[in-house]
Amino acid sequence: MNVYIENRSDLVKYANRFIRDPAKAEDVVQEAWLRVSGRKHSEVANTLSYLYSVVRNLALDWIRKGHREVIEDPTGSTWKAHPVDAPSAEDVVYHRDEFRSVMEAIAELPERTQIAFKMSQIEGKPLHEIAAVLNISVGRAHQLVQDGFMHASRRFFGDDD
Repeated sequence: MNVYIENRSDLVKYANRFIRDPAKAEDVVQEAWLRVSGRKHSEVANTLSYLYSVVRNLALDWIRKGHREVIEDPTGSTWKAHPVDAPSAEDVVYHRDEFRSVMEAIAELPERTQIAFKMSQIEGKPLHEIAAVLNISVGRAHQLVQDGFMHASRRFFGDDD
């Protein structure tokens, strides 16, 4: 939170260089902070640098969407339709790279841990199903999934605990 508070005005100025709308720049910075602070693994190597990247991506997304937006009467039919939020190309590349990094880290683990992690996080299988497939207890299945998380987290965020 301190990173956000200490750098908010600079982040807004940065976003405004793209957007040229101070109110929208403030919205972009707030959205960026919500995304960064809501990460499952809040330990980002350089939070401020990451926050600037998210602000830039959101600002560029806003610019792209702004060129397609048509102002019309709120009683019109377009306002009643829900827009499809397709991810930007940058988001797709970022998340694909992030996923690849996690999968590379998981590939370093023993086979049973890999299977448990993939079943839990990719296939969305509950622990009792993982335990049945691997012929282990639910507690052991949970431990394998946690081992996968810990290893991926250390590799992804550079923790060497």
